[in-house]
Amino acid sequence: MASLNVYSALVVLFLTCGAAMVTKENDQIIKENHCETKMGLPCVLEAFTSIFEIRSISNKCCGELVVLGKVCHSALVKRTLENPLFKDLTPATIIAKSIQTWNNCLALIDSPSPSA
Repeated sequence: MASLNVYSALVVLFLTCGAAMVTKENDQIIKENHCETKMGLPCVLEAFTSIFEIRSISNKCCGELVVLGKVCHSALVKRTLENPLFKDLTPATIIAKSIQTWNNCLALIDSPSPSA
């Protein structure tokens, strides 16, 4: 029985340390890439609602999101999911929506305009 308790303690320690490492990793990526200064607040809010709610994102904000970059986009979404306010959300669903938003914006920005 003692070995089960030790094993349980090690599992909890491993999971706790793993979560802390992910948080530090995301924070480091965000800091090193200056992610929090690359988008204007209106576009940050628009991107956020397109991922965490069911809303669309404008062409202008898609442009800002693409300039932000995929690394920053992913790190910011993951850090948001670490916030206790979002504990009831399903991370896999949110990450899938963030990838969909990214891909839609990338396709929009990469596609030639009809007037070209």
